[in-house]
Amino acid sequence: MEFITTGFDGLVILKPQVFEDHRGYFFESYNHEKLRNAGLHCGFIQDNQSRSYYGVIRGLHYQLEPFAQAKLIRVPSGRIFDVAVDLRRNSSTFGKWYGLEITGNNKFQLLIPKGFAHGFSVLSEEALVIYKTDNLYNPVSERGIAYDDPDLNIDWKLEPQEIIVSVRDKSLECFRNAEMNFDQ
Repeated sequence: MEFITTGFDGLVILKPQVFEDHRGYFFESYNHEKLRNAGLHCGFIQDNQSRSYYGVIRGLHYQLEPFAQAKLIRVPSGRIFDVAVDLRRNSSTFGKWYGLEITGNNKFQLLIPKGFAHGFSVLSEEALVIYKTDNLYNPVSERGIAYDDPDLNIDWKLEPQEIIVSVRDKSLECFRNAEMNFDQ
């Protein structure tokens, strides 16, 4: 497994070694020991899965401390543009976002540390997204940032008329008004 840095502290792309032949392919999608040896300490305790259709944007979501979650995102089928926004006030990348296309073909994964908001847009007809978290879901601490915040200016790789967003996500705060309690 290859670990690719992004310029954001703790935000890492995981590129698995894929073994392909006439039968199909095999790869190791998660290995706790390899992450630990790479200095990435995540005690994942929950897996989540979603299926979404072209044009859907989910996010930008996060949980406040002490219920913040690190996430490991992967896409077994389909194609998404995955986005992480740094909410850690003492970080050199505070208020900046990072985006990565993750597909069933490239098999990339994105490790998002605590202190980031997360969201994705679906660029294929349908996409299956699976992610691990290192903390349980806590609805009281759940927060979000508007996907279309003009200060963040995220390019979701969709035309405005194609975007499908939940009622809840349409009502999220802009970045400058969002509640955050992450130092580093």
